[in-house]
Amino acid sequence: MAEAQAFWRIPTKNDPENHLAKWLTCDGDELNVDFDENGIIQSVWTSKTNAHRPRGCVESIAMAPDLSTGLGLRLGDAAARVEQLYGQPDSRSPSTKDGQQLELLYYAFDWAGPDVPQLMEVLCTVEKDGKPGRVVEITLAVSSL
Repeated sequence: MAEAQAFWRIPTKNDPENHLAKWLTCDGDELNVDFDENGIIQSVWTSKTNAHRPRGCVESIAMAPDLSTGLGLRLGDAAARVEQLYGQPDSRSPSTKDGQQLELLYYAFDWAGPDVPQLMEVLCTVEKDGKPGRVVEITLAVSSL
């Protein structure tokens, strides 16, 4: 967490008791982390939100590089790009969030060794009226959620 705070600045919300921290971008996207009692990050997720622009936006995460996975997957990317970058998911299933119909793509990376996230979950909107689905949330974690 110390390195994350040095890089991303002071979190918009920090809850050490529950081991959670959150940063908001100037356009309202969120970067969230769960950390253990030693301050070691256990999972990271970024999501599209309808949150209001944070005060002092100059001090926000928006001044940092774009949020993306190691292969360059970003919020707002076409859902098809997930498979272009990562191949077929280990599983896919319908999901919902805030009443919105979504698709959950699950990837296990335990074969890649302990130095990389062990899983990735990507939530995408569902293709509708000829418009492609879009990535709305990406979670990377060290162990099964």
